[in-house]
Amino acid sequence: MSLKTAEKAIDYIFARTTEDESVEIGFFGGEPLLEFNLIKEITALIQSHKSFNPNRVSISVTTNGTIFNDEIATFLAKNKIVLCVSCDGPPKIQDKTRKFRNGQGTSRIVEENIRKALLVFPLLPVNAVYSTETLEFLPETVDYLSSIGVRNIFLNLDISSKWTKKHADQLPIIFNSLCEKYLEYYSRGKPKFINLIDNKITVILRGGYNPFERCRMGTGELAFSTTGNLYPCERLLGSDDGVTNCIGNINEGRFPIKTCKPISSQATNEECKECGLSDYCMNWCGCTNYYSTGSYSRVAPFMCAHEKAAINTAYQIIQKMKDGGIDFSHHISGTALVNTVTEKKQLESDIL
Repeated sequence: MSLKTAEKAIDYIFARTTEDESVEIGFFGGEPLLEFNLIKEITALIQSHKSFNPNRVSISVTTNGTIFNDEIATFLAKNKIVLCVSCDGPPKIQDKTRKFRNGQGTSRIVEENIRKALLVFPLLPVNAVYSTETLEFLPETVDYLSSIGVRNIFLNLDISSKWTKKHADQLPIIFNSLCEKYLEYYSRGKPKFINLIDNKITVILRGGYNPFERCRMGTGELAFSTTGNLYPCERLLGSDDGVTNCIGNINEGRFPIKTCKPISSQATNEECKECGLSDYCMNWCGCTNYYSTGSYSRVAPFMCAHEKAAINTAYQIIQKMKDGGIDFSHHISGTALVNTVTEKKQLESDIL
């Protein structure tokens, strides 16, 4: 991305957000740290902007973990930039899903860099993407990431995978195993934040997703490609052909002439309208729906099964934790990660 394009994108962002609105700006790729010097220059543009306010603007970098050094760590820490590393699991999984161009696996260097990063960023979020081939290894992935010191674990499905009923039928068993591990870590006084579980617990205790948690693609969320094209979500950028899902171009003065919110904030499936779990379900995720069904607002059967399994798992945990006298107020306030921030007292193992 040229600095000119970046500057136009930054101007666009600040011009369309109010002074009391939080702004999250993220660098993604590809591998953004291949352009570390450019990241530094764009960060300077953000921080020198007349509308920049460090109390409302956050910056993040999502990396595949193959590039990391002291210079990068120092810069990120100094500028309070959130680092997120992608690692799909133990070597047998990571080396299968993420390889160097020469075919060599990346697990060794990624694990090494995660350990280094944790020394600077103790709450480093690590993102594990699971596909049809790795779904069954989710519990093992959680154990692996925990073993190398990760406490902030994000499990995200590959929305481009060809999910089937067979995979859907596996979900209750796999998620039940995740439930047991979540409770086990709690009982040992070493809780982990696991997005699939903690986010659902929060939503259930709150009584459903609020409007700003739902899909805001094309309105509250935009992706700027290196060419200046605008997309409603970074997961819809694809090959950046300027046509598919493209809603404008920052360099050509073509700003979004349409938004996706009206058609992605609520599923059109009849079964969704009548489902008692709909308030806690991510049936509104436009990009997930698009990759699954070709429509921003139509939910695929697997996604329905996935959400039901996640919600049911969260319900089980809530009940077991309540039986154990565990305080869940941090989830209601949206700060479930507080569990991993402070040392917890040894909890009674009988909650299991």
